[in-house]
Amino acid sequence: MIKILANDGIDESAKLKLEEKGYSVELGHYDKDELMLKIKEVDCIICRSATKIRHDLIDAATKTNQLKLIVRAGVGIDNIDYEYAEEKGITVQNTPNSSSAAVAELTIGHMFSIARNIYHANVSMREGKWLKKQYRGIELSGKTLGLVGFGRIARGVAKKAVALGMTVQYFDIKVDEEMIDGVKPVSKETLLKTSDFISLHIPFKKEYGPFLSVNEFNTMKNGMYIINIARGGVIDESALLDALDQGQVEKCALDVYEEEPLKDKRIYTHEKISLTPHIGAATFEAQKRIGEETIDVILNYLS
Repeated sequence: MIKILANDGIDESAKLKLEEKGYSVELGHYDKDELMLKIKEVDCIICRSATKIRHDLIDAATKTNQLKLIVRAGVGIDNIDYEYAEEKGITVQNTPNSSSAAVAELTIGHMFSIARNIYHANVSMREGKWLKKQYRGIELSGKTLGLVGFGRIARGVAKKAVALGMTVQYFDIKVDEEMIDGVKPVSKETLLKTSDFISLHIPFKKEYGPFLSVNEFNTMKNGMYIINIARGGVIDESALLDALDQGQVEKCALDVYEEEPLKDKRIYTHEKISLTPHIGAATFEAQKRIGEETIDVILNYLS
């Protein structure tokens, strides 16, 4: 019987469907030390962002050569040393179509939150305060949104932003052949200098470091807004805090962080930052789609 470990969980309906196909599915979460042993006993491991599958875990798996497939239940695979795994004969797959809509919607939601001070107003109202004059915001319509990266999620954000009346531009290492009306590619410098909002949609690669750091913040127009629903590390958090304090950045919305769970008090107490706990894909619909796409991947590779 093929053994599957869903180390960060999986939608219950997906588990049942896999079991109906004759697979053994375990949902228990193992920390790294325990996982070093468990990974030798399974044919497939399903993970989300919490489980990091690095060289040492892959080396442990090769001791028995039982592990054949790693499935990242989500989009980004930067928590997996996927090139190393492939070198060792282990296939790595993700589920890129399943959560894009959910992450794109959260991006737009955060844009509204920081543009209209929704996150502050909600908290102050619960404290019995009526701070109507303090919460004058700005409208998204007529503003320029700069997207860093132009994959599935960014394209979803672009379509929604255009519908809201925004001017949308993007910077990517390649120009997308599937152009969207009202969206244009620009250089990194142009994006930094001309965007009112910048939203990041790129993976974090340690060898390249943060995409936004001191030089980039100094290039931006003063008083702009930043959203990061992509990956912790793509923004230098210390440089971001300085930019917020100095007024280079008016407000920022974060769903991902350099360290998770978030422990940096400077970030979670900063009055100019709207926060969510890495919930980009956390919708009922997205989780169901992730489960269904995970099933398709497993059936294609292990049947």
